[in-house]
Amino acid sequence: MKNRLASLFILLLALGSLASCEDVIDLDIKSGDPQLVVDGWITNQAIEHSIRLTESAPYFDNSPAKPILNASVVVTDDKGGIFNFKDAKNNGVYIWKPSTSTDTLGHIGRTYTLNVKFGNEEYTAVSKLNRVPKIDSLTYFFDKLPVAPSDGKPQQGYKPEFFARDPVGAGDCYWIKSFKNGKYFNKASQISTAYDAGFSPGGNSDGLIFVLPIRQSIVPFDEFLVEKDTIKVELHSLTLEGYYFINQIRIESTNGGLFATPPSNIFSNIKNSNPNGRKALGFFGAAGVSSFQTVVDPKQARPNIY
Repeated sequence: MKNRLASLFILLLALGSLASCEDVIDLDIKSGDPQLVVDGWITNQAIEHSIRLTESAPYFDNSPAKPILNASVVVTDDKGGIFNFKDAKNNGVYIWKPSTSTDTLGHIGRTYTLNVKFGNEEYTAVSKLNRVPKIDSLTYFFDKLPVAPSDGKPQQGYKPEFFARDPVGAGDCYWIKSFKNGKYFNKASQISTAYDAGFSPGGNSDGLIFVLPIRQSIVPFDEFLVEKDTIKVELHSLTLEGYYFINQIRIESTNGGLFATPPSNIFSNIKNSNPNGRKALGFFGAAGVSSFQTVVDPKQARPNIY
């Protein structure tokens, strides 16, 4: 009994010491000079392409990012193509428009160079537009959670699954994007990537059909489809740089809780032509895209074999 009382007394002292650790610490954080931030992706789709330029802001500044105006933004390819991007709306979003409905900026296998001139600084970035496999099919099956969600979301409905095969040749990287009724699943926790047909290098998944968790990653675990919902999935090919950039975005954006790790700077492929000039942030990438879309029809649902 005495040992139990002693243990209880020690526990109460420990809890009391934890409760008293409430000193307020004022951090004196100095902000550096603003940096160029680039957000730009080009694809082989016949669509408008945009490259957004903004200035970095202090860590605790929650105001909208300040756009960079009056910059020169040009993309060139290794076949001599020149594509001028214009900020028509004067909002820092520089746009290239196709001249016809079938005109594409990006082509599989070509290498693209971004050139940004802003003030006295000049920045460049290079990215190759890699191959992307065709999505063979997009199916769905009826499923039900064992316990009803506490947030009022449906407990049952249809789960989608896409099928595609990674081409032979190790090192292909992908970003899987999905849309429900036209709305993009854009939360950091919903980012899905693949290295060959698996999750990461070393998985020995070259040339295989994408593994099950990736095939079903197009909607969150607690999200279901209902009759007449439209579901669309896109496969975006990535360079190895792009693969690590997207994954670092996901990791740093979801880094929290009891076991959070110290945050780290996200690398950038935007380089200043002057080694001693101001550094830049963000990423410029090229991606081949394949897509598949379907509308949920209960009569076409396949059996749940899982």
